[in-house]
Amino acid sequence: MPRSIKIVLMIFSFSMVMMGYAMAEMKDVVTYERDVKSIISKRCLSCHGSDSPTIEEFDKNKEGFKQRNKGPRMDTYPNLMIFVNGKDTGALMRRLDDGKHTKDGKPGNMYMSLGETDLERAKNLETIKKWVGGWSLKRKAEITEEELKAIKAQEK
Repeated sequence: MPRSIKIVLMIFSFSMVMMGYAMAEMKDVVTYERDVKSIISKRCLSCHGSDSPTIEEFDKNKEGFKQRNKGPRMDTYPNLMIFVNGKDTGALMRRLDDGKHTKDGKPGNMYMSLGETDLERAKNLETIKKWVGGWSLKRKAEITEEELKAIKAQEK
């Protein structure tokens, strides 16, 4: 076999191995579209759906919206990201957290909404934690630049 064909075959083989590694890495990456959107749709949108107020509207009349079981919109990736690393950084994490690593041990006020059973809640929380990456219960004013950079929360 000519040397040039051997080189081409070696390059091709190497490329295929690297592509396999890259695909395996991608499989482990949790994304909003593939993994989180379905959890949010099923577990959260009855109160945080498209008929809910924006965060600005909600802030103007919190009690009125709460009485109608409506929280701020989280029905799209941009709307949800406000509560992950935007204006209200950490709010999603504080509300969904299971409380296992907090001083008082109490879960967030929306933890129970993550599932009908302990197993379902734990599974959904783990998926969301992997998606967020830098899981922090801190508010925007408390979070460091390094902690903010640790938040991944990929859309696709």
